[in-house]
Amino acid sequence: MKLDKTGPLEYSTQQNQMNILGFWIFLGAEIMLFGTLFASYFTLENGVGNGPTGAEIFEIAPVIWETIILLTSSFTIGLAVHAMRINRKNATLTFLAITLVLGLAFLGIEIYEFTHYYHVGATLQTSAFTAILLTTLGTHGAHVTFGLFWGAFIFLQIKKRGFTPETTNKSFIFSLYWHFLDVVWIFIFSFIYLKGLM
Repeated sequence: MKLDKTGPLEYSTQQNQMNILGFWIFLGAEIMLFGTLFASYFTLENGVGNGPTGAEIFEIAPVIWETIILLTSSFTIGLAVHAMRINRKNATLTFLAITLVLGLAFLGIEIYEFTHYYHVGATLQTSAFTAILLTTLGTHGAHVTFGLFWGAFIFLQIKKRGFTPETTNKSFIFSLYWHFLDVVWIFIFSFIYLKGLM
């Protein structure tokens, strides 16, 4: 395994570089997935039938908290990568742990939201609008849940093995994934919640 000493450790082998390129291609497929969900949402958002509209079921406070928490987690995962690049293992683990705790907090609020929707009669069967809303939010939430397990696994690997070409590569790729989820959330916040509340 030939190491490249000129760049960050996560890019230090040809395999690592290919992993990162492959993950960017994977994110392209994820963009298509969420793009399809958003296109479906925009098509079906007025299909409320006898069910509630977004303005009737959306609560702004939880959404604001979700946004603050997820954007903060994007900042902390960035700090984790920076700490990794300057070889600060404890700082990397700390910022990664904070990121995961914030992700858990986000999921907790989202579970509260889904419970609220159920109690006000907004289920998958209520209308086309509620079906695509819950599908879009649920898909994003499932990605966050997967990210929490993935991040915890990376945390344990760094704790046990320290910084190696493999652990840094996995950590960097995880940070790309987490930033992607934050970008998707900004679209959800802007085009689903804010638009729905107007």
